[in-house]
Amino acid sequence: MLSVLLRHRIIDTRSSDMDKDRMAGMAKQAKGAIKEAAGKVLGDTKMTAEGKGEKAAGKVQNAVGGVKDKVKE
Repeated sequence: MLSVLLRHRIIDTRSSDMDKDRMAGMAKQAKGAIKEAAGKVLGDTKMTAEGKGEKAAGKVQNAVGGVKDKVKE
């Protein structure tokens, strides 16, 4: 079900003429959040740390895409 929600969100963002970096960044953030939560539930500190890292990378990529969107305007 989550994959359906993520696909739906990505489809919605494509129609709004958003930069590809922003879309990919949002996907990375979502994936990182899921991985972090799974790591916490399973008690896997490595997975939790990887999830936090992916979330941070997604935020950076999203910010880069936001700058690109501003430049396009």
